[in-house]
Amino acid sequence: MARRHIHDEHMNHEAWAIPYGDLITLLLAFFVVMYAISSVNAGKYRAVADSLSTAFGGPPKSMSPLQLGETQQRGADFDRPSLATAGAPAPTHAAPVRVPRLRPAPADTPAAQAARVRAARQQLQGLGDRIGDALSGLVQQKLVRLRQGSDYLEVEIQSDLLFPSGSASPSALALDTVRKVAGVLASAPNAVRVEGYTDDQPIASAQFPSNWELSAARAASVLHVMVDAGIAPSRLSMTGYGQYQPVAGNDTSEGRNANRRVMLVILPPGEGTDAVTREAAIASRTGADMQRGAG
Repeated sequence: MARRHIHDEHMNHEAWAIPYGDLITLLLAFFVVMYAISSVNAGKYRAVADSLSTAFGGPPKSMSPLQLGETQQRGADFDRPSLATAGAPAPTHAAPVRVPRLRPAPADTPAAQAARVRAARQQLQGLGDRIGDALSGLVQQKLVRLRQGSDYLEVEIQSDLLFPSGSASPSALALDTVRKVAGVLASAPNAVRVEGYTDDQPIASAQFPSNWELSAARAASVLHVMVDAGIAPSRLSMTGYGQYQPVAGNDTSEGRNANRRVMLVILPPGEGTDAVTREAAIASRTGADMQRGAG
């Protein structure tokens, strides 16, 4: 019996077309999806383009409002007539909102400035009169001097009246004197700067290495007494000048005594504690003192 011939299996040479068709279908679907989500917001595009142009030094490209949200803003390009909207009814615009503009405060006239200066001087003069009456005995003894400048009032108190030699602890008389001044100033709005001064005699102790520390400590002691007497701390400041702002020569005992002092600089209402320059204050001290009761 003849042997049965076995035929080779038929090879499908077009099998590649199936995955290729699937690939083409997937690519088509991909591009359809990309096209569907690729709508460009012209307003955002122009906003980004203008920002980049401005950042790199170029002039702005657009003068019309830009749409930055999903809702078309009134007044943008969409509302303007075009070939597509020429026959359409004009859009209804809301009434414009008027935003009030803040006008700068008018500058003071010379007359207003002069009136304000006169009022400040009168107020300082009144404080000087009241302080002079409260310290009349010390003013007569020339232990306290009052001076009024163009925009400040000075109350100069000799340190020998306030502190023992080489000390910053106020005496009982010092406490009484400063409290009387604070009693006058408690109801006034004026700021006060407390300044401490010494003579040129050197001091070198553990507490006060130099006259800088001594003058500052004395000014701080007076400041604390004023705070305890009811003066708001925000109205006060203090500084120490040591021996470097003398008002007399240090070659005599009288001169050194004059240089050892504490100064209360009372400023006009509304001014800060640094409103008066040192040059103006020192120059004015050549004027007449406001001594009360001096025979």
